Amino acid sequence: MNVLQCLQHAQVLGLPRLEAQLLLLHALGRPLHDRAWLLAHDTDEVQADQVDALKSYAQRRLQHEPVAYIVGQKEFFGLTLHIDKRVLDPRDDTEVLVEWALACGQSFNATRYLDLGTGSGAIALALQSQHSDAQVTAVDASTDALNVAKHNAQNLALDVSFLQSDWFSQVTGVFDVIASNPPYIEAQDPHLAHLHHEPLEALVSGDDGLADIRNIVQNAQSHLVSGGWLLLEHGWQQAPQVRALLEAAGYKQVQSKKDLAGIERCSGGQK
Repeated sequence: MNVLQCLQHAQVLGLPRLEAQLLLLHALGRPLHDRAWLLAHDTDEVQADQVDALKSYAQRRLQHEPVAYIVGQKEFFGLTLHIDKRVLDPRDDTEVLVEWALACGQSFNATRYLDLGTGSGAIALALQSQHSDAQVTAVDASTDALNVAKHNAQNLALDVSFLQSDWFSQVTGVFDVIASNPPYIEAQDPHLAHLHHEPLEALVSGDDGLADIRNIVQNAQSHLVSGGWLLLEHGWQQAPQVRALLEAAGYKQVQSKKDLAGIERCSGGQK
């Protein structure tokens, strides 16, 4: 098979074109950003073992394993992150939360950011990469997740502080902006069947999906400066409930931001 035939085969199996391209590049041992190479070399023959690798990757993807786990990396906010099954696959929509946190941070000097539930370190590392004089602390309860995040920080040469903590339990001091993409899926959500490759504890949050968000909203104020912001990512239908929680806790300027699909995906307020 040549390059073009491999791509066509992967698409016949049911993969979107972009995913087929990424998995073929991975099978060929080429950089994932090198999609133009595929177009320029569409008649090049692909070795049998590389074809077999592509077929294996395609089957894994068709069983709902994230592409990031298969190829071992993900682009997020211009950064290449190592990703594996110890952490969630960072979603592109989470970049909206990063952009909001950066905008809120402009009101402070040497902004102090706290990323709660950092996972791969995506949010914390994106903030540090865009705001070099900021003080960024990344927290996670999982030792495995922190090891992934630390590895990414080292690879990217970004000076983020890491702390193992179950939300605020080990956190001290105050921050100007607290950002979090916590678990927010309901325990009985039928979509969990397609997310079985990802760590369940990073996805599910009680019967209504809001248990961890309630915890964060209730405890964040003691770790925020006056005028500081708490920003939360949540489920596609949860914005009204999260805004209500923020308002009940006394936050001001409570509002929501829309994701790339126009859905209210992040909500926050100011102390």
